[in-house]
Amino acid sequence: MATLVKWAPFQDLDIVERRMRRMLEDFGVAPAPLPAADMYETEKELVVELDVPGFDEKELVLELIDHTLTVRGERKLDKEEKDKNFYLQERIEKHFERRFLLPAEIDTEHIDARFKAGVLEVHVPKIEPAKPRAIEITK
Repeated sequence: MATLVKWAPFQDLDIVERRMRRMLEDFGVAPAPLPAADMYETEKELVVELDVPGFDEKELVLELIDHTLTVRGERKLDKEEKDKNFYLQERIEKHFERRFLLPAEIDTEHIDARFKAGVLEVHVPKIEPAKPRAIEITK
């Protein structure tokens, strides 16, 4: 009797990504890991959540240029790990940079950022869309 197994494409993509990372590490070229992020909207705002465990609030920088939100993290390590031979190293150790393209319907003047338990939350309020108005034609 045959057994049906549900195909999980994202799990397969994760396996491929890990294999590609290992292959690039063997050649000495490894892409920098990026913190996991969620971006969603509610009725009144757009929210970006970024997992940055191990970083302090003062080690994070947020910039907004032309509806592009850039989040950078950089920390100084107290000591170098020369005595350790890593078998796997996926944690973000020194720095990262993520960019998020925000929609045009946001209020860029009233962005609020919160940091709690290793999660950075950026709250961006939406602006009301312009409502059509009647224009009278004159002679």
